[in-house]
Amino acid sequence: MHGYEMITELETRTGGIWRPSPGSVYPTLQMLEDEGLIVSEEAGGRKRFSLTDVGRAEAATAETPWEHIGDERVENWHDLRDAGFGAMNALRQVMTSGTDEQRQRAVEVITEAKRKLYAILAE
Repeated sequence: MHGYEMITELETRTGGIWRPSPGSVYPTLQMLEDEGLIVSEEAGGRKRFSLTDVGRAEAATAETPWEHIGDERVENWHDLRDAGFGAMNALRQVMTSGTDEQRQRAVEVITEAKRKLYAILAE
């Protein structure tokens, strides 16, 4: 696979929870190549990577992070994402169609929501 295919595959295998950035994937691929775990070759204008024999042996013993992501966690993450998108859409409408007073009240609601979210993490 080439790097972008790997990014997409990781996102798929984690149920959309994790989509690594190119800034983390490509340096990691370079490091794995330097360690002799993968090799690269140019194909169709892209650099494609594959495991070496040593890399295959290492991969056979490695634990994959997506094995620990249960359906409940994926569902909770999707619920949280959907709630966040819904809140952002409501905020966008207040910003574009609301009065000055409504916008000020929206700032207060968001400030309180932010405080409550940090309190959840502090528990």
